[in-house]
Amino acid sequence: MYLFTSEVVSPGHPDKCADIIADSIVDAILSQDSKARVASEVFVAGKHIVIGGEVNSSVNLSHQEYRSIVKSALAKIGYNGNPHFSKAQCLHPDDIEVDVFLNQQSPDINQGVDQSSGEIGAGDQGIMFGFASSETENLMPAAITYARVLCDKVYEYALKNPDKLGVDIKTQVTIDYGTKSNFENCKPEKIHTIVVSAPSVESLKIGEVRALIQSLIDDAGLPKELYDKDKTIIYINPTGRYVNHSSLHDSGLTGRKLIVDSFGGYSPIGGGAQSSKDYTKVDRSGLYAARWIAKNIVAAGLAKKCIVQLSYAIGVAKPVSVSVDCMGTNINSDDDKLSEFVHDKFALTPKWITDKFGLDKPSKDTFLYADVAAKGQVGDPSYPWEQLDAIELFQQI
Repeated sequence: MYLFTSEVVSPGHPDKCADIIADSIVDAILSQDSKARVASEVFVAGKHIVIGGEVNSSVNLSHQEYRSIVKSALAKIGYNGNPHFSKAQCLHPDDIEVDVFLNQQSPDINQGVDQSSGEIGAGDQGIMFGFASSETENLMPAAITYARVLCDKVYEYALKNPDKLGVDIKTQVTIDYGTKSNFENCKPEKIHTIVVSAPSVESLKIGEVRALIQSLIDDAGLPKELYDKDKTIIYINPTGRYVNHSSLHDSGLTGRKLIVDSFGGYSPIGGGAQSSKDYTKVDRSGLYAARWIAKNIVAAGLAKKCIVQLSYAIGVAKPVSVSVDCMGTNINSDDDKLSEFVHDKFALTPKWITDKFGLDKPSKDTFLYADVAAKGQVGDPSYPWEQLDAIELFQQI
């Protein structure tokens, strides 16, 4: 037995609410001013939404506009005045109080970011890690992939059936690889344990809640070769009653779900979060580029899994370092050559990354940062940075 576990939280989790509100602000500003610089941190506690940070933009939103963004984001998440939960049990958007503390970005930073050559310098120093694994179809690790499948299933049910479940949901999946060697070589054997916690209306008895969620687990589409209902350990609302939820009962903060947002603990993570930041902040754009590189390397058949690290200095466009580590799973490849190839073939400046993935133009037709915050920063095949458009290039190595 060799076990590895990852967790996922739904958009209704208070930390995710903070991420989604922050990125709704990024979307609102960048959609009107693609050259804006935004860092909109959000703290959610009880009925209070506190927005802080810095903005440099031609767009000057009023307090009422910020409040409207917050209410719309919460309503989309599912906090839309559900009458099946009391105002003591669950956040209602009409009750929220919004405080805005946004300052102008320091000109000391801006002089290095917007360069006279047209290049964009990194908005901060930092390290980023991208990862890919052959364990699943979308080249993500198994545990977080199946935890997300379950979370999405229960969350979608909660949105459609507000008379049964609330939207503040957490899931966790433990994969049994059998041996450490299987883990290292991306060979999961079975789903060992599933944990699901989802709030229910007070009128539902715990037995009814567990039977309902069990049916959702069984219908989620988990791989039959990995999931056996009769052999998998399953915990559903293990404490019993779970009615009170939302930020009324658990505060939320942007950037507090880094592992949920990325690779579920299978890989190192960078030093900063993605949500709340515009594309010049390499915590965001660097992660997307590193994931794209790692995914294309694995898809090209050069390794079973791959870690890509990028690092940047504030105000400097080119990365300070680029490294590729296939963790000993190389197939007709060499980490030294891969690292050199990536360094030589891809500029990896914030402008190059932004232009490649359209990071300065979030829209309903491409992607919205708020949706990315809700679904996770990587792993969704609809994201531009998840496209497999460099396979042939890597196969030339």
